[in-house]
Amino acid sequence: MVKQNIIVVNKSGLHARPASNLVKAATKYKSKITIMKNEKSYEAKSILGILSAGIACGTEITLECDGEDEADALNNLTDLIKSGLGE
Repeated sequence: MVKQNIIVVNKSGLHARPASNLVKAATKYKSKITIMKNEKSYEAKSILGILSAGIACGTEITLECDGEDEADALNNLTDLIKSGLGE
């Protein structure tokens, strides 16, 4: 398992559009991908999971990837989140 802390930079946090972009990117990987916020875990391949986390701008999350392509998933998804998820 690999993990990294990331600060969410989207002005509106992870609302529907950026959450959807994250889910689309996460589903390309075979690894289990989890977002941790305040010691609670949320499934990164589930739009409802991400939206239920209520992740606002400036929130620190931990992205955890576990599986055969975990390193690629962590690197690419971290870059995506840091870039603002297309917004």
